[in-house]
Amino acid sequence: MSPAADQVLVLNSGSSSIKFALFGIDRDRPAARPALSGRATGIGTPSGRLVFDDEAPTPLAPAASHPHHAAMDAIRAGLDTRLDPRRLRLVAHRVVHGGDRFRVPVAVDRAVLATLRRLVPLAPLHQPFALDAIERWLDGRPGLPQVACFDTAFHHTLARVEQQLPLPREMWARGLRRYGFHGLSYAWQAHVLPERHGELARQRVLVAHLGSGASLCALHGLRSVATTMGFSALDGLMMGTRCGSLDPGALLYLMQIEGLDLAQVGDLLYNRSGLLGVSGRSADPRDLLAVEDEDEDARLALALFVRRVVREAGALVAVLGGLDLLVFTAGIGEHSAPLRARICAGLSFLGIAIDAAANAGNARVISAPGSRVRVAIEPADEEWIAARDALAALTAG
Repeated sequence: MSPAADQVLVLNSGSSSIKFALFGIDRDRPAARPALSGRATGIGTPSGRLVFDDEAPTPLAPAASHPHHAAMDAIRAGLDTRLDPRRLRLVAHRVVHGGDRFRVPVAVDRAVLATLRRLVPLAPLHQPFALDAIERWLDGRPGLPQVACFDTAFHHTLARVEQQLPLPREMWARGLRRYGFHGLSYAWQAHVLPERHGELARQRVLVAHLGSGASLCALHGLRSVATTMGFSALDGLMMGTRCGSLDPGALLYLMQIEGLDLAQVGDLLYNRSGLLGVSGRSADPRDLLAVEDEDEDARLALALFVRRVVREAGALVAVLGGLDLLVFTAGIGEHSAPLRARICAGLSFLGIAIDAAANAGNARVISAPGSRVRVAIEPADEEWIAARDALAALTAG
């Protein structure tokens, strides 16, 4: 990237980490690859570190009062030493929830920020930290445009019957509906799959975004037609620490009989369930795979994770009316050959057959030649999508 080129910075802020990527701009489009990227990890802990590209990590001060502010200040200072701050054209932020108001990326001012803060209860693991990052840049660089790119936006193509919750009809006007999430990841798939798979990508496609957060999305014509996450990022698949779909009667029982208050229930569902809760050991499937032969709880957690994916996949395939292409993405989807194999075995009734060697090598296509469904692995690039969409929003505005 030329030092004189304009740039867009993409920030993905989480509870303990901030990922960032800097893209050069060419004719209002981001370059195919970031010129600079990195992450801050362990924010607020003694092990906090900041890494730029392949450089040696530097410690982050714990900064007990506002550790995320300190981490963002360190990122900004590091960027200022590596590029001309005057060339930074805008900052794009991944924001998980846009509610029923924000259906496209939006330039953020203090009024928009206040509206987005009202959505924090719907995505408490992610929303507050993205909004804190926006506020920090508003304070430090008030004249620099910022754009929020929403994970919910991709799913606004869902039909009303997919968005509707079976609640009294006045709840719709209050914003209670199925929104869907991981939209930047699915938007990348809609962008790149036609390049990889041609016309097949426009047919009946199921994308499995399997990471610490997990969901499935059914696409037809490269548009979302059904997805597993709904009103909040708790719905659908079992995840690393989140429960996924749960009988609401279990929540009533926990509160009425067990005496848990709202904060305790929220902590249970978001932080102590999923793979971690069932195994009692770890939210990371790699840890569980390593001990499943001798640890029955680890084995059960993995079996339940696979079963929930297979069950939800079957439901989405029914909505699609069949399946032509199955795509795995995100950390587990891209790197866990054992779990991909087990999921595909559970879906073998669809005519899915995988090539064991291709699967073990994380090849881009892992289906066997005779498989009726093509099975692929496609790494996610949410940062590029956020850069593209933010630039488009800025140009349109």
